[in-house]
This record gives sequence, C-alpha cells and structure tokens, in this order.
Amino acid sequence: MRWQGEATMSSLATILLTNFVVAFALFVALWLVGLWRRDPSHVDAFWALGMVVLAWVTLAQVGDATPRRLLLVGLCSIWGVRLGGYLLWRVHKHGADRRYVKIMAKAQSDRGWGFAKATFILVFALQAPLLWVVSLPVQLGQIDAAPLAIGTLGWIGAALAVVGILFETIGDAQLVRFKADPANNGQVMDKGLWRYTRHPNYFGDACTWWGLFLVAAETVPGMWSVAGPLLLTYLLTKWSGVPTVEGKLKRSRPGYADYVRRTSGFVPMPPKP
Repeated sequence: MRWQGEATMSSLATILLTNFVVAFALFVALWLVGLWRRDPSHVDAFWALGMVVLAWVTLAQVGDATPRRLLLVGLCSIWGVRLGGYLLWRVHKHGADRRYVKIMAKAQSDRGWGFAKATFILVFALQAPLLWVVSLPVQLGQIDAAPLAIGTLGWIGAALAVVGILFETIGDAQLVRFKADPANNGQVMDKGLWRYTRHPNYFGDACTWWGLFLVAAETVPGMWSVAGPLLLTYLLTKWSGVPTVEGKLKRSRPGYADYVRRTSGFVPMPPKP
C-alpha cells in the first residue's frame, strides 16, 4: 500500500515500533531515577517531555523537514517544554506527589509489593503505551510528506493548539499566584480562567492535542491518529485528571461543592448564578 507520498505500510510500522521502543526505554530510565530518588513524582513532567522526544525521533526517521512536520514538531515542543518545565518546578518546590505516595502505600500494604515493583508496574510501565498512543498525531502526521502545503484544516488545528497552549499556561500561572498568597490558604481558586472552568489546564491540554490532530489529519496516515486526542480527553475527564483532583479538593476545601455547582467541569462556560 502506498499513499500520496513516499510512506509505505512497512515504513509506517518501523517508525511506530521504533517510537514505542524509545518511549518504553525512556520510562525504564525514569523508573531507575525514581528508584534512586525513592519518588516517582517526576514521571508527570516527562509525560509531556516524552511526547516531544517522540516528535523529534519521528522527524529524524522520516528525513525531510516539510512545513507540516516542522509545524507539528514545533507546536509539540512548545507545549511539552513549557508543561514539563512547570511540572518539574512544582515537584522541586512541593516535593512528592501525594497521589503517588498513596498508590505506593496501597500497593505495598494490600499486595505486598516492594517499591521497585509497585512503581514499575503501576506508574512507569503503564505510562509508556499511553504516551505512545496520545502522541500519535505528531507521529502519524509526519509519516507522509504529501500534501506539502498546509491547508485550511491544518491552520485551524494550529490555531486551536496555540489557544490550548496559551489557555493552559495562563491557567497555571493564575493558580501559582493564587497559591503564593497566604490569605488564600484553604480557599477555592475561582478567578481568572478558573471562573469559567474548574480545569483550564486540562482543557488547554485537550485543545492542544485536538489541534495537532487537525494538522496531522490533512495527511492520510494522520487521519488515523484520532485515537490520541480521544484517549487524552478520556484520561483527563474520566480517569487520572478531573476525578483525582476533584476527589481531593472536595475533602479539603469547604467551598468546593458550591464551586462545582456553579462552574463548568471542563469546557469554559459562563458561571451559573
């Protein structure tokens, strides 16, 4: 099978398999770092940075730096370096992530697993295939060189990705400033973007990767990368994102239930009275 460009099914399989091996090797290395630190909290930062790695590894394999490939790699790099750097700073400032402390304690008490086994199975080995699937737009979108020109759909996707990066960046900055004020201890952040959605950072993530998908979808292989943003949206809204954060906040913030009633859970909307 041959598409409009030079890509074949065999080259597609080789690139995707190589990227999966790279992703798994990256998380094995991160697991070893976690063993040394006795803390796996850094894995979230390298979730974002790992996607940047796969974008560049794909570009190295396909060769020619066409406008679409550069656009995909560039947008992914801006998003991943910004988010990864922010998360690394947060781990350095606040210490171990309580989610992972709880996961490790439960695995050790309920299953009798040691720290090494628990972190490898429940944290690092699980994240490698998830990262590989979510980042499919910046992998499959680079496979075929044709069409060389970026069309209307691609520029709409690029604009959506930029909106997502800005939305997430602004939301994170507003939350950092809010938490830095001692007067806000125990209070609910409901100002700025947080007035319109309870999770502007997650919404920005989703916009970025749906935008990258639209850029990729102007190529035939890129159309199949829709699994990436679909999985990311599910993870953010139903699994490791919203449910995890809101469960903790409902227990620790007295006014959070009222905030939930008046504020959209994901897509920004005017607050209810």
